[in-house]
Amino acid sequence: MLARRPLALLAAGALLPAPAALRAAEIERPEFLIEGFSRARLERFGPAMAREVERGSFNGAVALIARNGRIIHHQAYGHLDNARTRPMHTEAIFLLASMTKPLTSVAALMLMEEGRLKLSDPIATWLPELRELKVELRQGERVEDVPLARPITVQDLLRHSSGFVYAAASPSPRIRELYERHDIEARNGPVPGEEMLRALGQIPLAFQPGTTFFYSISTDVLGLLLERVSGQRLDRLIEERITGPLGMRDTVWWLDPGRRPRLAESIASDPLTAPMWRAYRIEQNEAGRSYLKGGAGMIGTSMDYFRFAQMIANGGVFEGRRYLSAPVVNYMLSNHILGMGGAPTASTGPGYGFGLGFGVRLAEGMAVAPGSPGDAMWAGAWGTSFTIDRAERLVGVFMAQGPSNRVHTRMLFKNLVYGAMVTSAREG
Repeated sequence: MLARRPLALLAAGALLPAPAALRAAEIERPEFLIEGFSRARLERFGPAMAREVERGSFNGAVALIARNGRIIHHQAYGHLDNARTRPMHTEAIFLLASMTKPLTSVAALMLMEEGRLKLSDPIATWLPELRELKVELRQGERVEDVPLARPITVQDLLRHSSGFVYAAASPSPRIRELYERHDIEARNGPVPGEEMLRALGQIPLAFQPGTTFFYSISTDVLGLLLERVSGQRLDRLIEERITGPLGMRDTVWWLDPGRRPRLAESIASDPLTAPMWRAYRIEQNEAGRSYLKGGAGMIGTSMDYFRFAQMIANGGVFEGRRYLSAPVVNYMLSNHILGMGGAPTASTGPGYGFGLGFGVRLAEGMAVAPGSPGDAMWAGAWGTSFTIDRAERLVGVFMAQGPSNRVHTRMLFKNLVYGAMVTSAREG
């Protein structure tokens, strides 16, 4: 026979919800929230990242979320190395790949603000090697190189409407072969900037300038143009104007021995890891021997990139220092490819246009991950990504090294971030 319990205790117990119900009821009370994010929902990152490690997406990752400029989540998951003997940590260094592009783009807009260049300027003003470019025109079996309908402009480089390509994605087998023969992307060894430009000037464009968004070496060409406009090497220009003042101490162009132990290794089982590693050569300081890739060359940490992204989210200012004017940031994060062919869908998913160095969400619908109209993002081929949602006062940075799964993991990160946000600034 069960012992009888005091009636008062039974009555009190009857009023208490079951533990699961208690948790569900309380997790959205103010003391269980941090800047509108549920602490309990942020705990979903751990199991989700463990599943990705198990399925072979990456060895480890770092996730950073900030709202209202306050970092509310900065956690490391998995391991730094393929042997999985060293735990991942938040100071890990990642190959940024195309997350270099927004930094180079911001440097260009800084020079624009100073009157050093205009976005409407023809790039041949500074890059005469590209003055005689033609456009490949295909009509059935017939191939003809025709004159440009108008010059390539600085704006075309910023929004990838120049007609340049990446060799691997070229719609023309002939253009691809020419890019590879001349090692335009410096994948096989050092290529001086002047040599690259001379060779590029003899290869036709895939599209007429200003007609088509096509992701390309445009930002690499922009980096070479900025060197001539500023009279500085690209690494020094970006360090002086952006990474140095922002305190991005580990966002640099090559991996020196002191930083080497902090490098997050790309997962060895990924078939893209070995060929990409050979092409990136980040353990060799090639400044002065090869052109610095304004579109793909840097390494950095999650905290470093947060500082840059938060500056953009703040309208061009960070910790009391202004880097860009607020109207220029708004202009940069507007859609600059309206009416053109092509879209950045391969990187952003559907529903995005492209600004000046950033993918930009166009509307409420269409996208395959949550966000807000006008939110900005970009990502790197190794598996890094970021999002800036100014409507929600949100910055998110995701760092991993797993190139074959990069689109999957960047969308997973967005789903986890917005799934943990239980109060919307847009509704306040």
